[in-house]
Amino acid sequence: MDRNAMEYVSTLIERARKAQAAIEDYTQEQVDQLLTAVVWNIVKDGPAQEISKLAVEESRMGNYEGKYNKLMAKSKGAIRDMLGKKSVGVIEIDEEKKIMKIAKPVGVIGALVPCTNPEATPTVKVAHALKGRNAIILSPHPRTKKTNAFIVNIMRETLKKYGAPEDLVIGIENPTMEISNELMKQCDLILATGGAGLVKAAYSSGTPAYGVGAGNAVVVVDETADLKDAAHKVMLSKTFDFATSCSAENSLIIQESVYDDFVEALKAEGGYLTNSEEKEKLQEVLWVDGHLNSKIVAQSPQIIANLAEVKLPQDKKFMMVEEVGVGKDYPFSGEKLSVVVSLYKYNKFEEAIDRVNEITKYQGMGHSCGIHSFDEDHIMQLALKTKVSRMNIRQGQALANTGNWFNGMPFTTSLGCGSWGGNIASENITWKHLINVTWVSRYFDPVAPTDEELFGSVMND
Repeated sequence: MDRNAMEYVSTLIERARKAQAAIEDYTQEQVDQLLTAVVWNIVKDGPAQEISKLAVEESRMGNYEGKYNKLMAKSKGAIRDMLGKKSVGVIEIDEEKKIMKIAKPVGVIGALVPCTNPEATPTVKVAHALKGRNAIILSPHPRTKKTNAFIVNIMRETLKKYGAPEDLVIGIENPTMEISNELMKQCDLILATGGAGLVKAAYSSGTPAYGVGAGNAVVVVDETADLKDAAHKVMLSKTFDFATSCSAENSLIIQESVYDDFVEALKAEGGYLTNSEEKEKLQEVLWVDGHLNSKIVAQSPQIIANLAEVKLPQDKKFMMVEEVGVGKDYPFSGEKLSVVVSLYKYNKFEEAIDRVNEITKYQGMGHSCGIHSFDEDHIMQLALKTKVSRMNIRQGQALANTGNWFNGMPFTTSLGCGSWGGNIASENITWKHLINVTWVSRYFDPVAPTDEELFGSVMND
């Protein structure tokens, strides 16, 4: 046990609890004004650009445009989703069953922030936490601690300006594994966004936790797809922030009758199809001792190509490899966290479904899949027969999963993957997961159904 870490975190928890108690009786109007002001002071001109620039410099992942657009979309989307929603006092009344529901704070939330998304993740998590009148302590990845501190300082200044306790938002300035582990033990609820090891630690802490599953999004392209549109959306998604998102397309399952045409459409969008020799070189660089090489994560295609000694034209935006198998002997079937996508062929649609399930079973169970199709039967078959928590139709995965202006997915930076992915929730984690609810029931005259009403369909079998 690291006593210094334990005492340090204990002090932070004590400060956060005092701050949270001070807003326990805030009205809905006060809560909404506070969280809106906090987010506004992050996304307005000036801070938003500085945060995005610092996030790229510190993390050495992704690009400025991706960081900035992500910060804008996720933060503003989270506010949009929360506007007018009740999170204080009575939030629901069921007149028929005489049930009333009252929302109450969770308390102090411990939030783990990955270095892949140091700009949007803390902003959205703080907004969701404040919506439930909670305090939150952010533990960033050591590599991006300056970005986290920059965001936290702006938020604390805003809280002070509005007469709220600054300690509603606390950032750990010099994070360590010991401090993060202590935070997870001492807080009331954990929001764990990050790698598998971190999520496992969260679940092992003894504290209730919302974790995320591994990503390895698989997308089907059938014979009815608009190939040009599909290729454009794959490019936008795969290249967004150089694929820092766990939602970016990792494998494309393409109907063989349109395979060649779709590959040409992808090439027209900046895709580069590797030959067998280049694929082998790429594999050696992407994985070291069976593990994804951190040097290639969220890097430009040119940097990856240089490492692999592949001559990549300067105008190419992403790389493609043709694949036939799935599993550890075929590493390209797994998550790549880079601008590299695998291509598979299929004949009958059942084969496409089987391939999606095979790939996600290897890596990415419960996360997501997608389809570019206008065949409603194909769409429904894929939705019904795959073990994923979200499926997107004719959209770019990285832009769709966490919510966007063009779909109805809740804006978030945390994707629950259900029991398939080792998570408790199979939905996008938002403020609704960060409140406790008291159910208040009232007596009414008993109305019990008859046996005929309950068992009539089988009583005479």
